[in-house]
Amino acid sequence: MDFAFGPGDEHFRDEARAWLDTHLTGRFTRPTDTATTAAAATTAAATAAAQRAWERELGGGGWIGLGWDRTHGTYGNRPATLTQQVVWAEEYARAGAPGRLGHIGENLLAPTLLAHGDQAQRARFLPPIARGEELWCQGYSEPDAGSDLAGVRTRAVRDPGDGTYRVTGQKIWTSHAREADWCFVLARTEEGSQRHHGLSFLLVPMDQPGRVEVRPIRQLTGTAEFNEVFFDGALAHPDHLVGGPGRGWTVAMSLLAVERGVSTLVQQIGFAQELDRVIRQALETGAAREPVLRDQLIQQWTELKVMRWNALRTLSGAGNPPSGGPTPTPSASAPHLPAPPRPTAHDAGAPSVAKLLWGGWHRRLGELAVRVRGAAAALGPVRWTEDRPYELDAAQRLFLFSRADTIYGGSDEIQRNIIAERVLHLPKEDR
Repeated sequence: MDFAFGPGDEHFRDEARAWLDTHLTGRFTRPTDTATTAAAATTAAATAAAQRAWERELGGGGWIGLGWDRTHGTYGNRPATLTQQVVWAEEYARAGAPGRLGHIGENLLAPTLLAHGDQAQRARFLPPIARGEELWCQGYSEPDAGSDLAGVRTRAVRDPGDGTYRVTGQKIWTSHAREADWCFVLARTEEGSQRHHGLSFLLVPMDQPGRVEVRPIRQLTGTAEFNEVFFDGALAHPDHLVGGPGRGWTVAMSLLAVERGVSTLVQQIGFAQELDRVIRQALETGAAREPVLRDQLIQQWTELKVMRWNALRTLSGAGNPPSGGPTPTPSASAPHLPAPPRPTAHDAGAPSVAKLLWGGWHRRLGELAVRVRGAAAALGPVRWTEDRPYELDAAQRLFLFSRADTIYGGSDEIQRNIIAERVLHLPKEDR
């Protein structure tokens, strides 16, 4: 396959690069590892406020919702082909733009509403996402239902009077729940139902004092992007049930398929930048002269290239377009993407293969990052902040956070089961 970009893509790249260069100034500039102590002492609240402002800046520039399916309306987003979405992701990473708070609404909920929501739901929720005004979090995992999502126990009971749902239960590992305005929740709406039966997909407002409580989970890195969320009779409007009652499992699986679409490519761009930093440090410190470590760095580079090509092949050939967009086909602006073949059994395992590959790869990169540093990796800057016990440098953060890569988003064991059962048709595991 030819993975080159066409003239239309390069024009789009010039436009994206110019906009980013113009708008990434002042408080929107991401601090570097050499940031001053004062900058490092910025509170989480101030950081979140700046990130929210950046979301509105992106929305005002028309850069949220690239490639959304326009069949049901434009909702304020600009059109973009698959390759142009990849171009935007590359330029965003190249510019060192801030981490996104709105990606859950843009990349997960929006495509789900386009596929399973009704017109009223799309008209209510998509424009605020495209403008960067409303932020979302995902209410899936629970203490006893993580990779085994069908075991959720959170309940949603419908009031026989006005039809309002009252949601009760606990969700965990909820990214950006403290900043989110809304949460899409997978809850059990049929009394006595089990496993994937009787589940519904509800849109729940987070601003419900006494009914919704968020508790941050402190991680090894000292930060708390993940949270526990407790629902105690939280209210959800009957019009905010997506896909119909009892169809939550279908909607939830559709969302997870989108999650591992073009976002995989975006993620790999960040991986490439991290790998470049590790290689540069290995050259500067002389660690690259050590034969075994040098071979490991080369192996990491090779595997990352293979993952990128596999992701591009999957997107162009398996009918799994990004952000709910149309299936990629040849066009004047995307001439290098072949028409997709009919889906095969292997398509069901492609997301699991991708997750299995990048989880282990990223964890090994974290280990290499500290090996390259040697004894210095155990030290580094210690900056006391208002809401963190310590501040880490890039290599230390990479090592500590990547320990969880083979667990969150579906553990390695679960991914291997999916590949074995759905692709290789091996006997199913006893449950």
